[in-house]
Amino acid sequence: MPKRILIGTIVSDKTDKTVVVKVERKVKHPLYGKIIRRSKKYHAHDEDNAFKTGEVVRIEETAPISKLKSWKVIERVTAGKTAALEAEI
Repeated sequence: MPKRILIGTIVSDKTDKTVVVKVERKVKHPLYGKIIRRSKKYHAHDEDNAFKTGEVVRIEETAPISKLKSWKVIERVTAGKTAALEAEI
């Protein structure tokens, strides 16, 4: 069975070797038909603490690493606003 891959924004990087990634999806309301946003947060493994808050990353499903973590960060899709400012300076 293939591993699921999701794209989301890092909302927290405070814990060691872990980031919290918020994944948003758009769904159509079953009765009214309006498009609404649904989001979910995933704890993902970040071995080197390389990713910071605000960055958009791709995460992949893995075997359980801890009680909350069963995802791991694969790569950075785009840098966050704060990371981009630090790179310019």
